[in-house]
Amino acid sequence: MDNPVRVPILQVMDTDIIIVGGGLNGPALALATAQAGFRVTIIDALPLDTRKNPDFDGRSYALALGSQRLLKSIGIWPAIADDAQPMLEIKVTDGRAGEGPSPWIMHFDHAEIEEGPMGYMIEDRHLRRAFLDAMAAEPLITHLAAETVVSQSTDTTAQVALASGKTVTGKVLIGCDGRSSGTATRAGITRTGWGYDQTALVCCVEHEQPHGGIAHQFFMPGGPLAILPLTGNRSAIVWSEEASRAKTLAALDDDAFLDALKPAFGSFLGQISLTGARFTYPLGLTLADHFVAHRVALVGDAAHGVHPIAGQGLNAGLRDVAALAEVLSEAQRRGEDIGTTLTLDRYQTWRRPDAAKLALATDTFNRLFSNDNPLIRAARDIGMGAVNAMPGLRRRFIREAAGLNGTLPALMR
Repeated sequence: MDNPVRVPILQVMDTDIIIVGGGLNGPALALATAQAGFRVTIIDALPLDTRKNPDFDGRSYALALGSQRLLKSIGIWPAIADDAQPMLEIKVTDGRAGEGPSPWIMHFDHAEIEEGPMGYMIEDRHLRRAFLDAMAAEPLITHLAAETVVSQSTDTTAQVALASGKTVTGKVLIGCDGRSSGTATRAGITRTGWGYDQTALVCCVEHEQPHGGIAHQFFMPGGPLAILPLTGNRSAIVWSEEASRAKTLAALDDDAFLDALKPAFGSFLGQISLTGARFTYPLGLTLADHFVAHRVALVGDAAHGVHPIAGQGLNAGLRDVAALAEVLSEAQRRGEDIGTTLTLDRYQTWRRPDAAKLALATDTFNRLFSNDNPLIRAARDIGMGAVNAMPGLRRRFIREAAGLNGTLPALMR
C-alpha cells in the first residue's frame, strides 16, 4: 500500500505584526510598517474616546529634527505642522529659585547647523489625534481599542489572547506598552532601573512676552525646570521636584501653584498665567536587559524609560520605530522570517547600545545637577562655560539634540 501523502497544516495568521500599546510609539510603528506592506494589528488597552479626549495627557514633546523627518516620512507631519513650534535656541543654566541663573550658561543656536531648527515642540493632543486619524485611514492597520492582553505565546507564530476572548496570531509581537510592559514580562525579559524620588509637574502657561522659539532648562537643587516654547505666547512647563515637595505643590490650587512657580520661572517673559490642566508624572530610569526575544521586540518606554532632563524619551522611541521598521522590511525583502531571533537581533544590536548610553547620560546629568553641593555646583558651572566656549563641542551637542548623530534609519534621513 502506498504511503499516504502528508499535507502540512498551515497556520492561518490574522496579521503580520502584532503591536501592543496605543500611545505614540505603537501607532508610529503601525504606520511605518503598514506603509512598507505589512498587515498590522495594534492592541490598545484604552477606549478610543479616552485617547481622543484633548485633556487625556498634558504633556508636550520636544521632537528632534530626526523625529520630525520620521513623522514626515509616514505622513503625519502635514497634519500637525501648523501646531508645531520650531525650537531655534536652547539655553541651559544653573541656580536656585528666586536668585536668578548662574552667569555660566550653555547656549545652543540652530544657526550653527545647516539642517534648520533643532526640533519642534508639539502638544500631545495634536500628535495623538493625527496618529488616530492616520491609522483609521490605513487599510492594512486593524486597531483594537479597549482590549487588553492576558497571555501570549511565541513559538512558530506570535499569538496573544485578549480579555474579550479574542485571539490574534501573527509573525512577530512588538511591545510598545510602557515601562511596566506586560509584553516584556510575559516574554521573560528582565529590567534594570530605579526611581529618582522625583516627580514631574507638567502644565502650560501663557506669558506677556514672545519666547522667540527659545527653550530653557534651569537646573535647581530639587530637579530641573524646563520652559519649552509652544505656539503663540505659550510655554510648556516640566518642573521636576523632590517627590514630597511635588506632592505638596500638586495639591495647591492654581493661584497658589502659580505663586510657587514664579520664583523659579522668573520674569523674563513678563507676567505668566496658567492655561489648561496640571499633571504629575513620577520619574525613574528603566532599561530592559534585552530588547528582543523569539518573535518579540520592545520599543520605546517598554525598552528604555529615562529622565526627561534632555527631552529625549519620545525621540529615542521614534528612533526605535524607524530602526525596527527598517530591519523588518529588509528581512521581508530577503524572504526571511521576520520573527526569528536572528532577524530581531539586528534591531537590538542597532538600538540597545544607544539606549544604554542615553540612560547613563540622563542619569548622570540628573545626579550631577539635582543637588546643592557648592563644590559640585562650581564644577558643573565651569563645565557648562567651557562647553559653551568650544564651537566644535557645542556643535556636536546641537547635532545630538537634533537627533542627527549616529547611524540614522532611512526614515530619519
